[in-house]
Amino acid sequence: MTTHTLPPSRPLQLPALAGWVVFTFVFAAIGAFATSQAGAFYQQLDRPAWAPPAWLFGPAWTALYALMAVAAWRVYRTASERSVRPELTLYVAQLALNALWSWLFFAWHNGPLAFAEIIVLWLAIAATIVAFGRRDRVAGLLLLPYIAWVTFAGALCYSIWQRNPGVLG
Repeated sequence: MTTHTLPPSRPLQLPALAGWVVFTFVFAAIGAFATSQAGAFYQQLDRPAWAPPAWLFGPAWTALYALMAVAAWRVYRTASERSVRPELTLYVAQLALNALWSWLFFAWHNGPLAFAEIIVLWLAIAATIVAFGRRDRVAGLLLLPYIAWVTFAGALCYSIWQRNPGVLG
């Protein structure tokens, strides 16, 4: 991973940061809409002893989405829009996959598809980390908590699906 430093004259681009935050949280809101009844649904599921309480998901995801937005902004700042298009396209793809997972699991109660999709999401995040890290080492590092959480979420998704075949298909 290399770190591209910006010339000292390059502005901080706070409006661009705000744009990436808003853009990222739009996808968070799409996923969150699917989880509007998640608390009650999650409580009725047979969960492993290591499953976190429902209240932890909101703060955890808020922090992760904030880190993701800053990472995207850092990559955006490294070069011209055209040169970072592949990296940012990967970023948008994994955002869409992340939002889709919430719909598959919480709204549509489709455990097998949610588990398969979280594997695809994990691969997309890994590809984004590599791509971001090539542009800006810090941007890649900012996504490590995200992939760690999704790794945990994948194991949790599988466990809950297996414990609740009647509810999660």
